[in-house]
Amino acid sequence: MKKILLIGNGAREHVIGETLKRSRHGVELFIVGKTKNPGLSAICEDYLLADVCDKNAIKDFALKVKPDFAFIGPENPIEKGIVDMLAEFEIKSASPFQTVGRLESSKSFTRDLLEKYKIPGNPKFKVFYNEDGLNNFFDQLGRAKGGQAEDFVVKADGLKGGKGVMVSGDHLKNKEEGIAYAKECLKEGGRVVVEEKLVGQEFSLMSFCDGRHAEGMPVVQDHKRAYDGDRGPNTGGMGTYSDSNHSLPFLNAEDIEQAQSITQQVAEALFKETGCYFKGIMYGGFMAVKDGIRLIEYNARFGDPEAMNVLPLLKTDFVEICEAVISGDLKGLGKVEFENKATVCKYVVPQGYPDNPVKGEKIEIGDINDAGRAGSGASGVLKTYFASVNQRDDGLYLSGSRAIAFVGIADNLEEAERLAETGVESVKGPVFHRKDIGTAELIQKKVKMMQDLRNKA
Repeated sequence: MKKILLIGNGAREHVIGETLKRSRHGVELFIVGKTKNPGLSAICEDYLLADVCDKNAIKDFALKVKPDFAFIGPENPIEKGIVDMLAEFEIKSASPFQTVGRLESSKSFTRDLLEKYKIPGNPKFKVFYNEDGLNNFFDQLGRAKGGQAEDFVVKADGLKGGKGVMVSGDHLKNKEEGIAYAKECLKEGGRVVVEEKLVGQEFSLMSFCDGRHAEGMPVVQDHKRAYDGDRGPNTGGMGTYSDSNHSLPFLNAEDIEQAQSITQQVAEALFKETGCYFKGIMYGGFMAVKDGIRLIEYNARFGDPEAMNVLPLLKTDFVEICEAVISGDLKGLGKVEFENKATVCKYVVPQGYPDNPVKGEKIEIGDINDAGRAGSGASGVLKTYFASVNQRDDGLYLSGSRAIAFVGIADNLEEAERLAETGVESVKGPVFHRKDIGTAELIQKKVKMMQDLRNKA
């Protein structure tokens, strides 16, 4: 049996825990989470209710459990050095140390790393430590015509829960608003990144990484906007989809090869820069543009919801992957294999999410076992992952963020989307979801957008 310490309590951690438990080695799971996830509670040996960045609480729990290794789900514990702290007590982690975790926690670090080591993928950018030259750089990026918004992105340097990035035309009306936000970031964090606004389609390529070698997973597309048609405020991610060929309909093989090459080069550059190997999940957010691939950002952990698309398809033993990551011998494990299935993940979220979500309201999940299988054939599977919900004696209650994720898995996107929709529609209560994620209509719009863009190149 393997004892594994898993830190985090969202839907991402639910699918991580489930995948670890599938191991042929047999797994005893020990959870640290701020709230009790009903899905994780059902599969773990012990559950410590504590903040995921509470070093003392985690240390005491880990020393009691004596795990074979730890796995960190969210980004904040990585930034706070939980992996480093566990290492002091000879507890290894399949997650990165703080210094290389800066790949996510410092946007300026990542941009500068790519520039220093001549790794392709950077847009035009500049890191500012004060206001000197700020106005001039905005003018360089600006292409304003007739009062239209200029093309720029302003990024707060540190972790902001996905809310530190402001894009012209979406969040900022003009250069003046962009400069005002940049100054706000400088005041709060002492650094700000200003870069060109990219036009294209985003995609997520997550890789297992042992510091020397990066092994890619199926490519996924996330949907950040709250409402159908990619409208409304940004969220943590309303849902995702992946195709059975492990690509996406608007990408070609060269796009994925470029993205994987960038990740491999970044892994090597991190060691050269820090003397520390990045061990864990290296998650690249990329954009396909008219003339290739650009890097939007890196994360130092699994995406949420992206983890729910790829991990249910994983054929290679997840525990063995984690151990190979820790030992630095991922290449020796051979190619990591995934099922050739399409997946669609849709989140049920509270009414008012993300700006003013309802909390404390009861929700109910209908009987989806029969409905999920109806007409799906042998290949169709519907999976449920719990996120921001509280389990009480009389049922489930909303906590204020994304509540439950439903993942349809099938031979094609049409069937996977139908299954996911069956799941989200079964939930009763003050909730909503995006109906268009994974639909042929929305995907075709993205395909046409990229075709038009590349035809003009």
